[in-house]
Amino acid sequence: MEIRFDGQVVLVTGASTGIGAAVAKAFGASGAQVIVHYNNSAAAARSVADAIASVNGSATLVQADVTKPNDIQRLVDTVLEKFARIDVLVNNAGGLVERNPVDTIPDEIYERIMNLNVRSIFQMCKLVIPVMKRQGRGNIINVTSVAARTGGGGGSVIYAAAKGAVVSFTRGLARELAGYNIRVNALSPGLILTPFHERWTPPAMMETLIKSVPMGRAGTAEECVGAVLFLASDQMSSYVTGQVIEVNGGMLMR
Repeated sequence: MEIRFDGQVVLVTGASTGIGAAVAKAFGASGAQVIVHYNNSAAAARSVADAIASVNGSATLVQADVTKPNDIQRLVDTVLEKFARIDVLVNNAGGLVERNPVDTIPDEIYERIMNLNVRSIFQMCKLVIPVMKRQGRGNIINVTSVAARTGGGGGSVIYAAAKGAVVSFTRGLARELAGYNIRVNALSPGLILTPFHERWTPPAMMETLIKSVPMGRAGTAEECVGAVLFLASDQMSSYVTGQVIEVNGGMLMR
């Protein structure tokens, strides 16, 4: 069964690289009008849009810093001005910011981690939920991490805690919105080869992490796409809400 999103408007945050880029391309190839959000990576975002156009898809580039509420408002307003609706919201933007032991983390870094990984999702949902309520339907998919369940690797405790908050937020929001025909779920990637790990995970740590994966390798961004499309599709998952789908090669099974 082919999953299609013809006529639907899909907003993917952090869509210029990694999982966000792979997800945006897949939605574009499946008939959606895709909003490719980016912050600093304009060239990479353009490459994603070009890839979508190459398969006769539609992509709109919008720059915004999701740690700034005014930028989030502008992002949502831009989408609504052009399309007047948002059918699927993929809250993918996030990041580690810095690796630090808890007792050495400056308050400023703590705030940046929480703003990027938690507050941005709250702000996006706060603005998009009224749109979906008016439409009478919608799908929200939040990207968390296996770190939410393991506590994270060295120096990433606050990041892991932030992703844990995303899980709780997802489940609570799913209950809150179920009566409005809005489903809310989460994707929890494990060890995925993306710019995240290129920047923050030293080779020795990566080698150790790979040894903890029963499948014996790290995953790819493209291997996360199927779970997102499944969750976004009313055809495939109309009775699924409040769930966290783990994509981790068996790294965590409980």
